Amino acid sequence: MNSPSTPMLVDINSTRTALLVIDMQRDFCTPGGYAEKAGLNVSLLREPIPAISSLLNAARRCGMLVVYTREGHRRDLSDCAPTKMTRSRQARAPIGSEGPIGKLLIRGEYGHGIVDELAPKPGEPIVDKPGYGAFYQTDLEIVLRSRAIHRLILTGVTTEICIQSTLREAVDRGFECITVADGCASAYPELHAASLAMIQVEGGILGRVQTTAELLYSLEYPPTNETCQ
Repeated sequence: MNSPSTPMLVDINSTRTALLVIDMQRDFCTPGGYAEKAGLNVSLLREPIPAISSLLNAARRCGMLVVYTREGHRRDLSDCAPTKMTRSRQARAPIGSEGPIGKLLIRGEYGHGIVDELAPKPGEPIVDKPGYGAFYQTDLEIVLRSRAIHRLILTGVTTEICIQSTLREAVDRGFECITVADGCASAYPELHAASLAMIQVEGGILGRVQTTAELLYSLEYPPTNETCQ
């Protein structure tokens, strides 16, 4: 990984790039939500909030498409696979059970919403997904194709599950991908590191891994000299 003093420049066409903010929800990043109920360290999952906030500011300034995703289910749980429900029970955080910030992973509950620090702006698409990957049973690909998006910048939680699931689906669909090392998080640092390492094998089989500092530098000083003001 290059240091911020010698940033790796990427030629980013802001009109054909989208910033994905994956599952930065209270259920995952706030005490009392699903993640804490499942025994995860919420403080670790909150660590990328400042980095994502910086990227949001830069993306909005450049006119880049920002897309949020939220993992959650219908109130009747008709879109929750029995196997997923079983896994949540094994984690001692049954989907749909009552918690301090609402029913766990249920759409419309307070816990289902995006954390206040990263609140979406009016008009920014929010994709609700019942699975781990953001393309599974959603209209995300339609949202992206309709705007001729060809590159995705991935941020959010967790690196080893929803980021990896979305990344692999995106690569199979032909999108160029950049995963932001400090813009993603896991409750398990060793899995975070392993997930980032897997992206870069075979010459970057799943795209690039870059830091927030590198991406901000590329947006401010793009090789094409198309600066974002």
